[in-house]
Amino acid sequence: MKKAKQETKQAPEIQDSLDERRSFSLRLPKRHAAAVLPAYLAHLAAAADHLERSSRARRLHTNAASPRGAATWSSVPFYHPSTFDTLALDPDLKARLLADLTAFADGREFYSRTGRPWKRGYLLHGPPGSGKSSLIAAMANHLRYDVFDLELTRVATNADLRALLIQTTNRSLIVIEDIDCSLHLTGDRGIAAKRRNKRRRLHATASDDSSDSDSDGGDMGGGGDNHRAKVTLSGLLNFTDGLWSCCGEERIIVFTTNHVDDIDPALLRPGRMDVHVRLGACGAPAMRELVDRYVGVGDHEMLHAAEGCIRDGAEMTPAEVGEVLLRNRDDPDAAVTELAVELKARQSAGDELQWEDSAAELSDESPRKKGRKGLGWEGKVRILGRLRSLTKSESGRRGV
Repeated sequence: MKKAKQETKQAPEIQDSLDERRSFSLRLPKRHAAAVLPAYLAHLAAAADHLERSSRARRLHTNAASPRGAATWSSVPFYHPSTFDTLALDPDLKARLLADLTAFADGREFYSRTGRPWKRGYLLHGPPGSGKSSLIAAMANHLRYDVFDLELTRVATNADLRALLIQTTNRSLIVIEDIDCSLHLTGDRGIAAKRRNKRRRLHATASDDSSDSDSDGGDMGGGGDNHRAKVTLSGLLNFTDGLWSCCGEERIIVFTTNHVDDIDPALLRPGRMDVHVRLGACGAPAMRELVDRYVGVGDHEMLHAAEGCIRDGAEMTPAEVGEVLLRNRDDPDAAVTELAVELKARQSAGDELQWEDSAAELSDESPRKKGRKGLGWEGKVRILGRLRSLTKSESGRRGV
C-alpha cells in the first residue's frame, strides 16, 4: 500500500519534468517588458537560426540536360571532407577568406541598409591541382550552404538559365567551373587578338581538311553551334548582377578558371566577381602543413631542404605535394626525402631553363620544353646527395 502511494506521488513529478523539456515560460513585470523582450526575442531568433544552419541536411545540385523539357536540378546529399582546417592555403589568405565569408553570412542588416542584393561573387583562378574545388567545398562546409554546380553547356537558352536561377535556394553556392571553357562567351566583346587569330586559323584548317564531312553533316554541326550560342554573355551577366540575380538571398556565385586572361573583363568587374583569389604553387607554410597532416612529420632535415627549394623558386601544386606524400604515407622519411628531391629537380630544371632561354630564342625544340622534361632518376640521385651535404653543412653552421 505504501509502495503504491509512493508511485502515485512520483508520477506528477515525472510528468512535470517532461513538460519542462518541451517548453519554457518567461514572466516579468510589464514595466520591464519593453526593455527586455526585444533583446530576448532577438536572441531566440539568432539561436534558432544557428540551430537550423547546423542541423540542416545539405545537398549538391547539378542541372540536368533537358533539350525539350523545362530546365531542372537534380541533387544528391553533400558530404565533403574539405574544411579550412584541412585546406593547404597561405595563412594570411585563409584568414582573409574566413573573415570575408563570416562578414557576408552575418550581413543581413548591412545589405538591407545599403540596398545591395545579399550576394557575393568569387573568382578562383590558378593551375590545375591548386585547390579550387577543395576551396569551394570548404566554403560550403564553413557556411553550411547547399552547392549548385551549374553546367552551362547543358543550358539551352537564357530563359532556361533564368529558370534554373529561380529554382536555387537561399544560402547556397552557385558554382560555374572552368568558365573559360564552358562557352565561347567572349566572341562579341573583342578579346585578345591572338585568340581571335588562333580561332581563325583553326577554322580555316578544319574547313580545308574536312570539307567533305562538312558538306555531309554541316547542318548538324551548325545547328549544334547555334544551340550553344543561345546562352549569351548578356544572359550570363544578368545571372551574376542583373535583376534576375536578386531573386533570392544569401547566395555566393563562384567562377573558376585555369586561365584568367581568357575571361571577358565584363564578367570580372566588382559587383559581379567581388573577390579574386589566385591559387598557385604550394608555399612553404602550406607544404609543411601538408607534410604534418599526411605523414606526421613536423621537423626533418629534408623538410628544411624542401622549404629552401620553394624559397628559391621551385614550384609544386598542393595536389602534386599530396600525391608524393600519399605514395609514401607508410614511410615518413621516404615521403619527405622524395618531396625534397622532386622540388630540387624542379628548381634545377628552372635554373637550366632560365640560362638557356637567355642564350637562344624559343622554338618547337626550345630550351623551355627541354627544361620541363626534368632531370631523370640519375639526376635526382645526384640532387639527393647534394641535398644531404647541404643539410649537414647547414646543421654544422647552426652548431657553431
